[in-house]
Amino acid sequence: MTVLGNALVLLALLAAVGAALSFVRAGSRGGSAPTLPWFLARAHLFFVVLASSLLLALILLHDFSIGYVFGYSDRSLPLAYLVSTFYAGQEGSFLFWALCGAVIALILGRYSSRRQIGPHVMAVFMGIQAVLLLLILVKSPFNSVWSVYPQLEAGRVPADGRGLNPLLQNFWMVIHPPVLFVGFAAMAAPFAVAIGGLWKREYDILTSHALPWVLFAVTALGLGIMLGAYWAYGVLGWGGYWGWDPVENSSLVPWLTGMALLHTLLAQLRTGKFVRTNFALALISFVLVIYSTFLTRSGVLGDASVHSFTDPGSVVYWVLLFFLFGVTALGTGFFLKHWSAMRATGEGSGVLTREFALGGGTLLLVLSAAVVLFGTSLPIFSSLRAETSFYDTTHIPVAIALGLLIGLSLYTQWEVQDPRETARRSWKMAILALLVCAVLFFFGVREPVVLLFVLASVFAIAANLDIAVRVAKGDWRFLGGKIAHIGIGVFLLGVISTGKFTETRQLALSRGTPEVALGYSLTYVGSRQLPDGKYAFDVRFEDKERSFVLSPVMFEAGAQGIMKNPDIETFATKDIYLSPLGLEQDRGSSGEATMLTLQKGESRDLLQARVTFDGFDMGGHASQFAGEGMAVGAALTIRAGKAEEKITPVTFYRTGGDPDPRAVPSKVLGGTVELVTVSVGTDESPSRITLRFREGGGTTPPADLLIVDASVKPYMNLVWAGTVLMIAGFVLSIFKRSKES
Repeated sequence: MTVLGNALVLLALLAAVGAALSFVRAGSRGGSAPTLPWFLARAHLFFVVLASSLLLALILLHDFSIGYVFGYSDRSLPLAYLVSTFYAGQEGSFLFWALCGAVIALILGRYSSRRQIGPHVMAVFMGIQAVLLLLILVKSPFNSVWSVYPQLEAGRVPADGRGLNPLLQNFWMVIHPPVLFVGFAAMAAPFAVAIGGLWKREYDILTSHALPWVLFAVTALGLGIMLGAYWAYGVLGWGGYWGWDPVENSSLVPWLTGMALLHTLLAQLRTGKFVRTNFALALISFVLVIYSTFLTRSGVLGDASVHSFTDPGSVVYWVLLFFLFGVTALGTGFFLKHWSAMRATGEGSGVLTREFALGGGTLLLVLSAAVVLFGTSLPIFSSLRAETSFYDTTHIPVAIALGLLIGLSLYTQWEVQDPRETARRSWKMAILALLVCAVLFFFGVREPVVLLFVLASVFAIAANLDIAVRVAKGDWRFLGGKIAHIGIGVFLLGVISTGKFTETRQLALSRGTPEVALGYSLTYVGSRQLPDGKYAFDVRFEDKERSFVLSPVMFEAGAQGIMKNPDIETFATKDIYLSPLGLEQDRGSSGEATMLTLQKGESRDLLQARVTFDGFDMGGHASQFAGEGMAVGAALTIRAGKAEEKITPVTFYRTGGDPDPRAVPSKVLGGTVELVTVSVGTDESPSRITLRFREGGGTTPPADLLIVDASVKPYMNLVWAGTVLMIAGFVLSIFKRSKES
């Protein structure tokens, strides 16, 4: 099957190259393309479909003679997760991307040919497909298991595969990656249309031909991003839905520029302005897709991101780099060559006009993309890495200004500046937003940034609701943009409420002993084994009104260590979020226990000292437990004034048993330190440890301790409700614009 699979990819590559060259020739001659390039484009689709079908069949048939099948699947996987292994690894995800692109090429070719620009657009798009297929050929999912895993016995097919990462065995991860790749593939369409339009000197081509593709691409990318955020929130247990990780950011940046392009296309459609801006954004958005691919798949972020792909090899690295420079050079060359010819047809206008507001919103989105791009790329050029606080701080003013513009733009007019009319139409919604802020101020919200954020979000929601009611009385198909903007406002309210008002407590719950925190009495009532072999740990929450049980899960995942999944109780106004950190036998102490959680490289205060987690120490301890299991140490630096010491508390993971932490004395702290839990970096959270410090010494009888992070997240539902509204508005807009196109 190795030979057959690689042969199909090679045939698809040859067909794509042949189609691209034939389309270039036809475009240079002018007129419509002959039959040959269209035949080759369809042949390329045929071979890509065959190759994809073959890989899926090999996965479903458990053919572990194929390295990709062995590396990402096993016989125990349910059908849905087995299918998702198709795009779980680097090789399969490239093939899925090529499959999406091949289908899009068929649709794009059909519509672009109507304006006699088909050869120009298809030449670019088929060139992109050719590079993707070249990547698949050099990093093939059809290579034999012995070439991928040379340590295996040659000629002997493994009885079972290594399996899918347990964190990916989740419904949302079945649909999140393919939706994201559909968005990546679709973003190539506006790029191809832009190059084709410049090539043929049709400078209005984006408004007439690319708008539905831009809408489709940002819808798919936005949905894919938020599905990933929902998965992170419900599965990873780090307590959030967005960690500003470089790989997360790499898909966000092209979405932001795509959203900017969407709004300036609407302005050009109405006024004839923003011609150069739109061509630039169409080109840049796809360049950023390739750049994000390079970041996540070349290995350059291996030390900076917790879930980028590992080093794929030098050939893939250079092909990706060639791809990035190729699309950048192609777009830049055409753009500069036609700069003088890309003139706006509309006249200048005042500040309080609709096109100025759209231009301002575009500028804010591009600014946001630039900030995220800078922080994401920082690890490539230096040893520094942008922290979460950098992104949060820089985006708060951007979000406030964007919310105000979203509302104000609806009360302005196209190309006509009338401040009195704008004020007359908008003052009621502005007063409503101010009243909401006044109520919040009365109830104790005094932070100016929060009040401004709420003011902008409520104004955006109210203004769009106001206009939506009027629009609904006419043609409901025009509601798409209003619904999407309402969704953005609701989403922003959810972001500020959870970001600023979430309360979190780390607790060590002794079995059967209530602990009061966050307005609830929490009692660890015991553990139970689930049908899939995982363990759920039941914690009862009680207050005056209700009682419920949350059951976070922990389980051992072989070489990947202990996996932890949170449990969440959702109410109308808040989420109760319980994330497990560890379970062990508490040997007790004559002194009080203090828990301290540290991320790798982080420093925190404990008593009068400063404790720094320098990193894991995997050596020097194994001799104590030879042949019995694995020892993990945490290298700590403890400073108090001029006193400094370095200690390494160790936890021994005995085969088939509970973790066994070994306390070490600390002279600076005046007690003992134990390494209670170890959490190796996951797809959304950096590595971290939990330490237990006790003053003095001595022991008490053992008791079960469940260590958890408990959080109350107010109005978390607004984040998800806003996302649903935004996507619904996009879908309605796609329907309307595709009909017009």
